Amino acid sequence: YMIFAAFVIVGCVNAVNLTDGIDGLAASVTFVVMAFFTVAGVLWSTYGIQALFPAAMAGGLAAFFVYNHHPAKCFMGDTGSLFLGGAVAALAFAMDMPLVLILVGIIYILETLSDIIQVGYFKATHGKRFFKMAPLHHHLERCGWSEVKIVTVFVSITAVFCLLAYYGIRGRYL
Repeated sequence: YMIFAAFVIVGCVNAVNLTDGIDGLAASVTFVVMAFFTVAGVLWSTYGIQALFPAAMAGGLAAFFVYNHHPAKCFMGDTGSLFLGGAVAALAFAMDMPLVLILVGIIYILETLSDIIQVGYFKATHGKRFFKMAPLHHHLERCGWSEVKIVTVFVSITAVFCLLAYYGIRGRYL
């Protein structure tokens, strides 16, 4: 279990870091994930104590996003995105549901897979590229999508998958 946990934590931390590349993307996607963990924490713990940390994180991310909306005035950087990834992974393990990260972290997974595919394809074909640029959000930018559209679509996808995850775990609390 410890090897699995280490793999998931390191993977999640780095996946959120890869997602942080355009204005508000990591913050807004992680806001939705923290909202999911807040709801799960309220349902799971007797007094809602496990909801305090994700609720505080969601509030901080909302404030960051409101202050730092497009165009960004300051950048989160590695320090912020690595912390967000660690917080997401820690909450999944604290609530004893690390596999829920597959659903709630679907954007993180897609961003990481796009990077892995790009590097693997580049090495296998000796210089050809699968995507115009990796990770995925930069590919979409090169295809003509605006930053606002990318953030909106990625947040919407995350929200849908968080709802699916909620329906997957709700039987655990009844």
